[in-house]
Amino acid sequence: MNAPQTLHPHNHRHCIDDALSRAETVCAERGARMTPLRRRVLELVWDSHAPIGAYAIMDLLRAADDRAAAPPTVYRALEFLLEQGLVHKIESLNAFVGCDRPEERHISQFLICTSCKAAIELNDPSILQAVEQSAQQLGFSLNRLTIEAQGLCSACRSGREAAEQQSRQYVPSNPGLFSGNLSPPPFVEKRLKSTSED
Repeated sequence: MNAPQTLHPHNHRHCIDDALSRAETVCAERGARMTPLRRRVLELVWDSHAPIGAYAIMDLLRAADDRAAAPPTVYRALEFLLEQGLVHKIESLNAFVGCDRPEERHISQFLICTSCKAAIELNDPSILQAVEQSAQQLGFSLNRLTIEAQGLCSACRSGREAAEQQSRQYVPSNPGLFSGNLSPPPFVEKRLKSTSED
């Protein structure tokens, strides 16, 4: 399993530059053409380690240059990047993330944080083998495989646990109301007595 850079402090610009350089090498080795638009779309996908949707990419392109942002053009660029294994599509979010292993074709498995939206790519062959074996036993022919699990990343889980612990440590100004003592505070009891005597 490779932990994503988003969960660790790092030089993000170096991360992007490295991904673009590797993409250029992969495309050259495969005889695929990395156009300036395809390169820019890949850069925008890598700009954040969180998944990004096609419309968000179009908006970013339009902000920089009106001509490059036509939906068919952006979708063709994304399709090229998918075919070359330079990005993955997170089906449940209809969004894209950069692939940190584009040199080898592979089926990815993702852990997706429902809080911060980070997508953690797993590299666990046993998961793929288990799915393929189960499909084969049932006589099912796989055409496409998407493995995505949603939950909380360690940072968001730690933050939530800290918040819950802090809320449990809250001491109310009148602990008698919260300690199982159901008798009213003295000033209320006094009022209740005076109204019942009337």
